[in-house]
Amino acid sequence: MMFDDPTRGFSISQDGPLDMRMDGNRFPDQPSAADVIQYIEEEDLEKILKVYGEEKQAKKLARAIIEARYMFKSLRTTSELSSLVATVLNNELRLDKLSRPTHVATKTFQALRIFVNNEMNELNRGLEIAHDLLKPGGNLVVLTFHSLEDRIVKRHMVGIDMDEPITNTLSQKYRNPGKVHTQDELDEIFTKKWNVITKHILSPSEVEVEQNPRSRSAKLRCASKNQI
Repeated sequence: MMFDDPTRGFSISQDGPLDMRMDGNRFPDQPSAADVIQYIEEEDLEKILKVYGEEKQAKKLARAIIEARYMFKSLRTTSELSSLVATVLNNELRLDKLSRPTHVATKTFQALRIFVNNEMNELNRGLEIAHDLLKPGGNLVVLTFHSLEDRIVKRHMVGIDMDEPITNTLSQKYRNPGKVHTQDELDEIFTKKWNVITKHILSPSEVEVEQNPRSRSAKLRCASKNQI
C-alpha cells in the first residue's frame, strides 16, 4: 500500500521525500507537498491545516513552517516536517479514536495530502460522474475516512447543493413570496437524484476495528439512482 511506502511521502514513522502525490509517476509536474510548503503563503497554509486537517493549532504551525522557510531551512523530507511540528507543539499528547497515542503531525500530514491531491474536488466530481454512468436503480456505495468527505457524499445523496449552507433546507432555499415558480422549476426542485438506502451511516464494529485499526474512521453510505 502506498501509505506504507516511505518513498511516497505519506508516512510519519518512516523517513522519505515529502511527496504525497497519489499520481506522482503519471503527473511528474504536479506540485509535491514539499513544493507547496516552499511557496505557499502563510494565510493559505493556515486555512489548509485548519479546514482539511481540522488542526486547532493551525495558525501556530503555519507561522512556524513559514519561519523555517525564511531561515533557509528547506523541509524536503517527512521526518523534517514531523520533527518541526512535534517541536512547535512540544510533543503534545494526542489520542486517536481508539484512545491510542498518535503523532502530533498526523493532522498536518492529512491536510497536506488532501490539498496536494485535490481530494475533495476529485470526490465531488467522481460522484457526479457516477450518477451519469449508473443506470436507474443502480446502487452507489461510498466509503469515506474523513468528516469532510462524508459531508460531500451526504450532500450528493440527500440533494443539498454543494454551494448552499448546510442548514439551508429546501423550504428555506425556495421560500420567496415574490416569486411564482414554473412547473419545470418545481419538478427540478422536488426531483431527487438519489434514493438513500442507508438512512444512517454504517460504521465498523469493534471486532473489525480491532482486526483492522485503519477502519476506525470509516463511514459507509449507499444510495440508488432514481429515474430522472
